[in-house]
Amino acid sequence: MTTEPTRAAEPADSTAPAAPPAIPPENFPPEWAGPEERPAPPLVGDEREILTSFLDWHRRTFELKCAGIEAERLSEKSVPPSGLSLHGLIRHLAGVEHWWFRVQFAGERDDFPYYSDDHPDQDFEMLDGDAAEELAFWRAECAHSRKLVAATPSLDATGTHAASGQPVSLRRILVHVIAEYARHNGHADLLRERLDGATGV
Repeated sequence: MTTEPTRAAEPADSTAPAAPPAIPPENFPPEWAGPEERPAPPLVGDEREILTSFLDWHRRTFELKCAGIEAERLSEKSVPPSGLSLHGLIRHLAGVEHWWFRVQFAGERDDFPYYSDDHPDQDFEMLDGDAAEELAFWRAECAHSRKLVAATPSLDATGTHAASGQPVSLRRILVHVIAEYARHNGHADLLRERLDGATGV
């Protein structure tokens, strides 16, 4: 009786990329909030899903940086000599939402309450309003922006760029507003740490 010769195991495909080694959890920076409070943007997805998820992640990050602080302390300019405060950032980011989505993209009338040609920096400088009410106003502007984006079938849709009079796409607006939030969330990190020592990304 004859037997088949034993075949050696075939080598693994050397062209397949090796899985990267796992990074020990202790090497990650501390998180400001868990995923139940601030869902992470997806690792894969189409362009709209990735862009809108990142923008909402930044919006939620900013909201959490303002949470748990007495309303009157939100107005403290806690990183001198900077004139920034969390209250001022609330007003400013409400303006970012209003200006880019309502005015430039949707062509709505510009009736933003924290700006005038005579005093263009009043969002940061005139902090006599109620911070809690103005945080609610910012949330309402975010909700309106989400509604405008959701109702627009294509990211190629355009509004009018006020500074140049040229068309500006919804895609470009989303990227710009993400960058704006990323910048100001860095400011919020420092402001909050100076107020009560709380840190986290």
